[in-house]
Amino acid sequence: MSTRRAVVHRIAVAAPDDVSGLERAIAEGRIVPGAVVAIFGKTEGNGLVNDWTRGLAARALRDLLRRHAGEAAAERVCLVMSGGTEGGLSPHLTVFEVREADEPAEPGALAIGHAHTADLAPEEVGRLAQVESVAEGVRAAMRDAGIADPADVQFVQVKCPLLTSERIAAARGRGADCATADTLKSMGLSRAAASLGIATALGEVGALEEGAIGRDFALASSRASASAGVELMGHEIVVLGRGAGWSGPLRIDHATMADALDVEPVRAALARLGLGAAGQLAPAQRERLVALLAKAEAPSDGRLRGRRTTMLTDSDLAATRHARGFVGGVLAGLVGHAELYVSGGAEHQGPDGGGPVAIIAHAP
Repeated sequence: MSTRRAVVHRIAVAAPDDVSGLERAIAEGRIVPGAVVAIFGKTEGNGLVNDWTRGLAARALRDLLRRHAGEAAAERVCLVMSGGTEGGLSPHLTVFEVREADEPAEPGALAIGHAHTADLAPEEVGRLAQVESVAEGVRAAMRDAGIADPADVQFVQVKCPLLTSERIAAARGRGADCATADTLKSMGLSRAAASLGIATALGEVGALEEGAIGRDFALASSRASASAGVELMGHEIVVLGRGAGWSGPLRIDHATMADALDVEPVRAALARLGLGAAGQLAPAQRERLVALLAKAEAPSDGRLRGRRTTMLTDSDLAATRHARGFVGGVLAGLVGHAELYVSGGAEHQGPDGGGPVAIIAHAP
């Protein structure tokens, strides 16, 4: 019986352009380069507008894929590089493969779908046009994964664009105004619009007004993760969930943290995957944990459970960097290692100050 099997690898890296671990896995036959559909990366840059580590990592990965799989296959791969490994977060890659398999379908097996959208004009970033583009891209990725019911989607990762001074100037040269002239703010607006696009596709929100983007945080998705970067103007979209016609041992579940300390929903999701523990996961349990993907956000009032924080008032370090490092530490303490994909900036991604989490693990 022909099915599809999802295969996921976590590979440590020594630098943003270090692809030696991926190269070695290909040489040893553990990764089939033509089967790779997406790579998520945590790089050690600042995660802001001028974070060159994302583009460097993406370039190195794309070059490797071209060598091993050819130009067309390399261009189809979604490369989602997330800058910022503050605190103890460890730089690494999460590589997603989709292989053809001659084995029975297994209910609940991990399903993966991916899609690319057309480039946006700079004046469309952070606006309804971006919401609509991402919503259609998510629907396309769901079709690619064979997921018909939005309830079966557990996590959606989107790489979205940001505005630079050059892009803003180009729009003005055509007589168009951008949503903001602040390049840093454009990251948040782009993540916000992308996240509302996910929420639209999954039926978590209804009709939207443009003024709600980046402002009305009561509108949110419990399964959205958006990361902005300078290295693209379209979107690279990866849907993870449970679909028909998939086999293999990998399973996925998700949780929503209400705030940066809210580990109990994550603990419950781990338990649903057979990784229940009163405290930190035991070494044998950690071997079954393939990936943990999470969003982190500073609370908009600057307070965490009623107590003041300096995340929003620190002039030396952006709030997204504080949030990544803090949530990374909280989740690392829960699972027992810090090779985690924690992305900062959770506009419309879970509740204010919280964020969605997805866990991929081998079945018991």
